[in-house]
Amino acid sequence: MSEKINMQYKDRLFRLLFGSEALKDNILSLYNALNCTNYKNPAEIELYTIDDVIYIKMKNDVAIILDSYLSLWEQQSSYNPNMPIRGLMYFGKLYDKYIETNELNIYGSKLIKIPTPRYIVFYNGSKDTKPVTELRLSEAFINPDKTNKFEWTAIMYNLNKGKNDDLLKRCKPLADYMTLINYIREYQINHELSVAVDKAIDQCIEEDVLKEFLVSHRSEVRDMCITEYNEKAFVNGIRADERTELVEGMIKENLPLEQIARIAKITIEEVEQIKQSLLATV
Repeated sequence: MSEKINMQYKDRLFRLLFGSEALKDNILSLYNALNCTNYKNPAEIELYTIDDVIYIKMKNDVAIILDSYLSLWEQQSSYNPNMPIRGLMYFGKLYDKYIETNELNIYGSKLIKIPTPRYIVFYNGSKDTKPVTELRLSEAFINPDKTNKFEWTAIMYNLNKGKNDDLLKRCKPLADYMTLINYIREYQINHELSVAVDKAIDQCIEEDVLKEFLVSHRSEVRDMCITEYNEKAFVNGIRADERTELVEGMIKENLPLEQIARIAKITIEEVEQIKQSLLATV
């Protein structure tokens, strides 16, 4: 754990814990927990994450190759049904990298062999979802594919309490990660974000949860958590602004308030407030 970690300030905490050369023991633990395997040697793991792929602003992806399986893991704090599309695009880049690195000829008459894909999404947001959800690319098709001959699936694990406790028991680093996240959420109820993060880190250290890691990298983890939560608030703010603009546009078109509320998924009272604000600026 004392080995220096190559930090990038835009990495998420999940990627730091499960996507670092210095912490391959964590990667192996998570891989074994997911696949019910018992691999012992972290050196067998080849990190394959593509560093120039960025979704929004922060990197939350980890890609590895182990035993000819190409695994992509993504952590999400907001529910996103478009993960299969994103995963398909990402895997395209991963396979490009693999083909180029191994000098494979995709134009020849011989069938090339590529690692088997596994795409996992770790979800810990507030939306209630099933313990395990299969997100399918076919659900996004404009025309339903009745042949079922083309599919790409993301397996989403809900990491919140009571959803996948067995998985967390099999992987202590993942359980400890969620303990830290849950403490931050609990302290945020009565404290500012920075104070909540500090208190959560202190409690984890006191309870021997990621203790050595947090003691060694406290400032990086603190900044990372604050940035991650602020980014989530920023994205939610963008969505709220976009919704307000949508409502204002419908008001200008003189649509009924009930219809506007239904389309924007807000209350009639909220539509009224936006309408009054709009009239005040005219």
